[in-house]
Amino acid sequence: MTVLKKTVQTLCYSTVAACVLSAAAAAETSVALVLPGSIGDGGWNQGAYVGLTMLDESEFKVAFSENVSQADIPSVVQGYADDGFDLIIGHGFQFGSLMAELAPEYPDQAFFATTSAPGDTEIPENTLYLDYRYPDLGYAVGVLAALLSDSGKIGVVGGGDNPTTQNLATGYADGAAKTVDGTTSYSIVTGDYNDAAKGREAATTMIGNGADVIWHSADITGIGAVSAAAAQKVTAIGMFSDQTEQAPEVLATSLNPNNTGIVQAVAGMVAKDSFEGGTTWVPDLGMVWLTVYGDGSYNPAIVSDADWETFKKAWSAIK
Repeated sequence: MTVLKKTVQTLCYSTVAACVLSAAAAAETSVALVLPGSIGDGGWNQGAYVGLTMLDESEFKVAFSENVSQADIPSVVQGYADDGFDLIIGHGFQFGSLMAELAPEYPDQAFFATTSAPGDTEIPENTLYLDYRYPDLGYAVGVLAALLSDSGKIGVVGGGDNPTTQNLATGYADGAAKTVDGTTSYSIVTGDYNDAAKGREAATTMIGNGADVIWHSADITGIGAVSAAAAQKVTAIGMFSDQTEQAPEVLATSLNPNNTGIVQAVAGMVAKDSFEGGTTWVPDLGMVWLTVYGDGSYNPAIVSDADWETFKKAWSAIK
């Protein structure tokens, strides 16, 4: 599918917080990013935003909208499409069905959603979806959590009650049980990605039930879970960003979605006319997820070299 490159002039809307990041006159490829959360959330949304800002301004013209509500998402995406953006990126599960419905109206533009394709829906030729491999990630983190647990009880705090949260929790429990027989995995879905107090409460409940390793999949809510782990002095595993500064003494590692690299990669596909829609992109696990602890991959004060090697073997074995 070849994207027709256009020059875009008007990028601001009165109804949403849309901002122009670069207006290079020589830019050939225009990219718009629509975010359901804040560019300063320290995780999911911020990573994609950083990827957008890192695009070469001599080659790309970019714009974004942040904190877009579910109700406003269709009009914002269509606004960018009407303005002729070569690539419109919807960042999250909220964009799955919308892209499939809207994209056929704009056959010369590319649409990318960082979520799985909606079931029983034919993917338009100018639309690409992304498999973040959540069950695989959950499984791998469950392996690590089981290795780090002394009590044989671990927990995960979820954000929204959706397939992503469910797949992560299911994979987590499966990986732990298959690594250390008898490991119990607790899961509490808070229903909220942006409430640290709910995260603290959920993690504290599981810690009270004996969990000594806490993971999360909940953005700002998850930061509350990490703080609870720090207060109770149990091991934490971060998610969606490097959360070392939140709790350096108890954090084992963080799982960081490579949203920065993903945004750059898809923008590059469009710029090079190599964008292949009509399908779901399934990257290597190591491309879509990064393990980070400050300047390294893990905290050696918590994770032994042997346990990390076992975890990495499990990680590499997942194809």
